[in-house]
Amino acid sequence: MFDLGIYSGGLAVALLLAMFGWLVSIRKQDVSIVDSMWSLFFLLMTLVYAASADALGGRATLILFLVALWAVRLSLFITLRNWGEPEDRRYQAIRRDNEPNFWLKSLYIVFGLQAILAWVISLPLLGAALSPAPLNALDLIGAALWLFGFGFEAIGDQQLASFKADARNAGQVMDRGLWRYTRHPNYFGEACLWWGFGLIALAGGAWWSLIGPALVTFLLLRVSGVKLLESDISERRPAYADYIRRTNAFFPGQPKA
Repeated sequence: MFDLGIYSGGLAVALLLAMFGWLVSIRKQDVSIVDSMWSLFFLLMTLVYAASADALGGRATLILFLVALWAVRLSLFITLRNWGEPEDRRYQAIRRDNEPNFWLKSLYIVFGLQAILAWVISLPLLGAALSPAPLNALDLIGAALWLFGFGFEAIGDQQLASFKADARNAGQVMDRGLWRYTRHPNYFGEACLWWGFGLIALAGGAWWSLIGPALVTFLLLRVSGVKLLESDISERRPAYADYIRRTNAFFPGQPKA
């Protein structure tokens, strides 16, 4: 069931969070905090969707639990990773390209844009929260796919964090653990868990909600994920070129000889 009024409420809370983050970023002179906020957009919107439903059914309870678990873990991980670090180089480049008055432009270039993207992506969360249909086998398949993706992302994040924390690995390329089979296990895991959300919404009859995971996958592959991260990494780290030649970019697979 699609309800434009409830869906608009999700946009309202996302924009309010974006405004708050923007104000904090002005004080810190660092827009990188939007990365810590990304998953929290979805948690707030899911709370709005679930609170607006006629009744909190099994599917709404399931989706709220899964979103909360993912959102809190990812936000804490990114916050701890970035603590005490300078503004991410991606945002430094955006800042340089949009001076003067980037502090003002960042309201819509960074924070507003991400809030709107999150709103569109949140369609499966809306569909699952508002569905009155009972849980079925497709919900279990979606939850299993979500669990696989969540684990893949969390393990990949932790492996990379441990690798970077070891001074002996300075200047080397992470090609161990899950990173041996895909250059971006965190992105692959993220896509899987979003398709898990999509299947749960589909189980409730919200076929239109598949726009969300499709957009996530497109962004991870073609816009803000693999393509952006690897646009100049071989120039900065020559050993990465060999890693590209022997390791799949997204889908896991055996490394090439």
